[in-house]
Amino acid sequence: MAWTSRLISVAVLIALMGCFTGALGNYRRPTRVGVSCCKEVSRARIPATTTLIGYKHQNALSPCVDAIIFYTEREKYCSDPKARWIKDRLKDLEEIMD
Repeated sequence: MAWTSRLISVAVLIALMGCFTGALGNYRRPTRVGVSCCKEVSRARIPATTTLIGYKHQNALSPCVDAIIFYTEREKYCSDPKARWIKDRLKDLEEIMD
């Protein structure tokens, strides 16, 4: 009797393993996305003649650093959020959401 219950337990275990393996076989890994963020910032003022179209606040999460990212039509500027001039440049800009 003990041999039969052991055989049933093994059969159930093999069946469960097959179910999990089958379910995992359909799992697809997400596509890797390269890290595109500010890894360093500048305290230098962005020239007033530069037309900014928006900004985004980036939180520090390694390798990215805490930054305000200002966007133009062609470029982005990684700026130190603690720089004194930042608040003035943010006034008329819309925050860009991901």
